[in-house]
Amino acid sequence: MRPSSFLSVLVLTLGLALAPALAHAENARTRLVDGVVWQPDNAHVDPRGDWDRLGAHELIVQWTAVDGISFLPGAGLRAAPRLPDWERIGQEPWARDVIVGLAGRFDEAAARANAAQLFIESMWLADVRPPVHVTGYYFPVEIDPTWQNASALRTMLDALPKPLWISVYDRANVGGAALAEWLDGWLPRNVGVLLQDGCGVYAREPRVAREYADQLAARLGHRRVRIIAEAFRPQVGGGFRPATVAELKPQIDAYRGYKTYLFDGPHYVSPALVQGLVDAYGIARK
Repeated sequence: MRPSSFLSVLVLTLGLALAPALAHAENARTRLVDGVVWQPDNAHVDPRGDWDRLGAHELIVQWTAVDGISFLPGAGLRAAPRLPDWERIGQEPWARDVIVGLAGRFDEAAARANAAQLFIESMWLADVRPPVHVTGYYFPVEIDPTWQNASALRTMLDALPKPLWISVYDRANVGGAALAEWLDGWLPRNVGVLLQDGCGVYAREPRVAREYADQLAARLGHRRVRIIAEAFRPQVGGGFRPATVAELKPQIDAYRGYKTYLFDGPHYVSPALVQGLVDAYGIARK
């Protein structure tokens, strides 16, 4: 083989070998978030968006039944007036992987008081898999250190299907290290934590939320910790509004290295906000 031919083959071979790594690096550079959360209600049973432009490929469904009303047929619960088109959702690029939320309540106090009933309903729902690529389950009874009986969940969490996630926040501001120690004292080792960053209610800054995540990861293991970036802010007069690009960008920047999900896509992350983030980060249109 002539030297010029050998070099051509060598360059081609190296190029082919490096292509997957280069593609992965490019995807990592343009992936701002890993997914979005969808909180189904009667007004939001048909989620549509272009969150994949931000890199989103995994959908967390907040719940598939809430207050005894099911968004999945065949679970033995009263069906919602309109059911999601799960077939269509499962084909969306931002829902290639789906973490299926189980049974919840809109009211947090009611959810905690009725955790045992929600466990029973959740077991029914877990038997009725939606036609999506299920990568895990989420038990939507939110946990914080002020819930003195939270450890009673352990037996329920042990019995629910895996992989399994719960969400955690820190209303009492005990700090990341104390929160991690508390969780490590009772949370099953095969249950992961979705950390609510608290930025949506001005509970803490992104920098501090990142410190919480690092302290949780140091105690529980990095693979067990993911971050929910709250994509909303309090609205004058009550309620909440979507976060602006300037408000959301520091959260995305702070959480690099952790799987991050925007809460929530259908309510707060509009195509205009997606476009604003795409422009802010200079992501090329595919």
